[in-house]
Amino acid sequence: MSNNWIKFSYSQDDHIDETDKKKIPFQSNKSFITKESSQKKRFDPVQIILMCSIFGLLSFTAYLMLSPLLLISLAFAAGIVMYELLRTKHSLLSKYSHKKYQISLFSSFLMILPFFIASLTALEGYSLWESVNRAVILWGLTVTFWTTMLFIPLAVYSKYKEEQLPEPTPYPSLSIIIPAYNEEKVISRTIESLVNEDYPRKEIIFVDDGSTDKTLEIAKRYCDKIKILHKENGGKASALNYGMTYASGEIITVIDADTIVGLNSLKSLIRGFQSGSNVAAVAGNIRVRNKTNLLTQCQSLEYISGIQIMRRAFDYFGATVMVPGALGAFKRKALEESGKYDTSTLVEDFDITIKILKSGFIVQGSTKSTAYTEVPATLSDFIKQRKRWYRGNLQVILRHSNALTKTRFGFLQRLTFPFLAISMLVIPVAGMMVIANAIFAIINGDWFFILQIFLLFVALQYLQTALAIRIDGENFKTVLYSVFFVIGYKQLVDFLLIKAAFETLFNLKAKWTSTTRRGF
Repeated sequence: MSNNWIKFSYSQDDHIDETDKKKIPFQSNKSFITKESSQKKRFDPVQIILMCSIFGLLSFTAYLMLSPLLLISLAFAAGIVMYELLRTKHSLLSKYSHKKYQISLFSSFLMILPFFIASLTALEGYSLWESVNRAVILWGLTVTFWTTMLFIPLAVYSKYKEEQLPEPTPYPSLSIIIPAYNEEKVISRTIESLVNEDYPRKEIIFVDDGSTDKTLEIAKRYCDKIKILHKENGGKASALNYGMTYASGEIITVIDADTIVGLNSLKSLIRGFQSGSNVAAVAGNIRVRNKTNLLTQCQSLEYISGIQIMRRAFDYFGATVMVPGALGAFKRKALEESGKYDTSTLVEDFDITIKILKSGFIVQGSTKSTAYTEVPATLSDFIKQRKRWYRGNLQVILRHSNALTKTRFGFLQRLTFPFLAISMLVIPVAGMMVIANAIFAIINGDWFFILQIFLLFVALQYLQTALAIRIDGENFKTVLYSVFFVIGYKQLVDFLLIKAAFETLFNLKAKWTSTTRRGF
């Protein structure tokens, strides 16, 4: 086993002498000194236009459906968001304390009111049309619109807040851990992207988890630039924990073996810790690099929408729910206090993030810290991946179920965890119900109403996708695939979620599954 450590490289602008290092420790309970932004950035006008267009479409749809309750519910949701933005604008991230947190009007109503108002709207629709199919569709429409009204403004504001963050001075020392098992097709580019990354104080630790191919042999070519570790196969979590025992950095960064890190992504990732002194982790922005067919294009769009809309809304509350294994950073002390990675779960990244949030820390996300990953290119590989993800997510939710009832867990208990449970268990079933009722309505001759609803959903999806792409900075051509998030890809994901829920309910054995690497 090689014991070669990477050579630290400094540029003239990033030079730090030994005196500065002693003066400015980087600890989980203190902020490091920062440069003030020379100019405060403004809101992106294109994002504002897209957001207003989304709200306009929602209001027009409520008018078209002849549903006063739907219109009232949208106005109410907008009012809750404005209240929450004003209430927490200056104080939310300054000091994280469970005792100081009062019950949030936003998070309290988020889980209850959508379904209550949707039910009232459905009853209103049935009394108007005397059609069960239309009433069920209106119910689904209300839930979707409510969520959109809540999350869109928070996502835009969260992006604006990120733009205001200053650069850290000095940059903390960074240990980058790459766990790998049989990654011979991709590992070379991953290592090279990290070696070439411009970061002043970094060490790269490669952990071979008992590979049976040429992964270790390829990694040894870089033994003068990285530290190479080898262990018997024990799983990704085991490899990460093993790498941490050899890490010396104040920040631990985790990179998947198939990930190519974008230029200056490490600096942007560390910048996320500037949000507040109790920020313990920052999630990177994951993009798809093998956009070669319809399936991979849809996954790319799913990543963009999920990160830039849903995750950004949680980011506003300091409760980003997952620091992805593809790219994420943790304060070393917070990671150790949370118990490191659990080897018994299928989704170690989700589990460790929940443990950190339960420990009272803040987890943020970064748009500018970008990593490019390879996603499944075939349907069989996609199903394998999602089976592990969804079974693992449910496993973690059950393991940490006390986060639903213990108020000491702050926004994790009042917002993040309930929404996760609902999105994984309720929303897929509701989506299938809406599709089934739409099919019955068409059979019964009500095709024009269904066509109207379909076009409205497609228009809404395109606007939301355009906003997410604008926030992300991704190629705008990806918006063309938005229609598949109304019909096609969405139903596939919903089916796999429901299947995972049934497998969990009947206690069927879950195991780690891996997809085929193609080396794009």
